[in-house]
Amino acid sequence: MGLAVLGSGMIVQDFLSIASDLPEFDLAAIFGNQRDVLEGLSETYGIRAVYTDYEECLADPAVEAVYVGLPNSLHFGFARRALLAGKHVICEKPFTLNLEELRELRVIASERGLMLIEAITTQYLTNYRLIKEALPTLGALKLIQCNYSQYSSRYPAFRRGEVLPAFDPALGGGALMDIGIYNIHFVVGLLGKPVSVTYSANIERGVDTSGVLVLEYPTCRVVCVGAKDCGGPVQSLVQGDGGTIVLDGPPNLCDSFTVMRTGEDPLRVDEKVHPHRMVEEFRAFALMVRTSDTAGRDERLSHSEAVLEVAARALDSAGIRLGV
Repeated sequence: MGLAVLGSGMIVQDFLSIASDLPEFDLAAIFGNQRDVLEGLSETYGIRAVYTDYEECLADPAVEAVYVGLPNSLHFGFARRALLAGKHVICEKPFTLNLEELRELRVIASERGLMLIEAITTQYLTNYRLIKEALPTLGALKLIQCNYSQYSSRYPAFRRGEVLPAFDPALGGGALMDIGIYNIHFVVGLLGKPVSVTYSANIERGVDTSGVLVLEYPTCRVVCVGAKDCGGPVQSLVQGDGGTIVLDGPPNLCDSFTVMRTGEDPLRVDEKVHPHRMVEEFRAFALMVRTSDTAGRDERLSHSEAVLEVAARALDSAGIRLGV
């Protein structure tokens, strides 16, 4: 499948580093606004065409699908144009900045029979699936704790007054939509939508630099910490009255986890199929396209909608407005 890669930032370069392990894709094109950087990536990774004009990129007959790796605020517009041009789309997280945008994309994809999914690694990782399968062995779930705190290298510049996309609310920046969204995907993928959502954030110049998200379920309480202004131990705990799952490291890696059932020896689980977290999501996308799996697409989109709804409720509870 001919793939056009949009962007040249860290996430795009991370993907390109493992593109050779994805024979399902042919790197047909790369698009961006820095031609010298794009040409360097093209030479390094064997990308056949370089574009700084998006319409020209979409008109390339070799491009069958688009990977949107652009800043958050650009996801909707570029994904929409790709769908309207008849291209399948895999879009980085957060999918869009609000539910209305995602629902519009979903209608277009459905009407045109195109695949559209969010590039959210957690939902495609084998280890995450195994966590879900292990839940019944923990008894009645009581508590979930997630801490994804990662001091941002861009935070000092932000504190000096520089406007950076990662901390610009107009561009969809902030802790919740950057790394907190992984916590939400992790929890909603396990339990579905919560009954109530509350987000208490440290806010600087209109953007959340860190915060605590509290989700309430009928019989389970969830606390998710996300921070870009400080570091901390990155870990998730799923606690039931019959045992606990401990996931060390970020939820978007699911590198390995330990199941500790009452009265049993701890069991460490690691059945990932590839060392890099992005491989499984791109393989799943390729399979959806190849098999025209609209049911799988719709299931994934419904999950993404639920996550975005939780994020919107969280931001609203903290008085944060994005994209304005």
